[in-house]
Amino acid sequence: MTQPATPAGGSGPAGGPSSVTHYDERLWPNFWVWLIAAGTAAAVVVMLAPISMTAGIIGAIVAAILLAVLLIASTPRILVTDTMLHVGRAQIERRYVGQVEAYTGEAATEQRGPKLNGTAYMCMRGWIDPVVTIQITDETDLTPYWIASTRRPQQLAAALNRPAQDKD
Repeated sequence: MTQPATPAGGSGPAGGPSSVTHYDERLWPNFWVWLIAAGTAAAVVVMLAPISMTAGIIGAIVAAILLAVLLIASTPRILVTDTMLHVGRAQIERRYVGQVEAYTGEAATEQRGPKLNGTAYMCMRGWIDPVVTIQITDETDLTPYWIASTRRPQQLAAALNRPAQDKD
């Protein structure tokens, strides 16, 4: 069943000290996203310059720091251990992970668009093209599959297709 995530390596169901990490990725923003954030901060100077150039510079610095913190704080992590799968804020035991498929190019676009099931758990970033779909086999979970952006779809699929430690 899907649960709020706890950091791997901590105590509890997320993974104990004996949990081995098979895949770990952070979905950091691309360079152009950082450029947009910098441009937005620079626009604050233009907006506040009629008041005072000092106010504009201080406003731009505050905006740049705020945007950087927001971009970093909202960066999801994909983590595959022996027993758990963490995607963004969600986690599930590996024994409930079914078929995993990697998509790139046009096939990824179709998975994010016309073929997307509205009840799927989504952790997608517009600046990352490839996606992976992860079938959920837990009969009590109404989510049919998870779809997640990833820069390394083949590696993530391979890590999830590896037998889990506690799979039935």
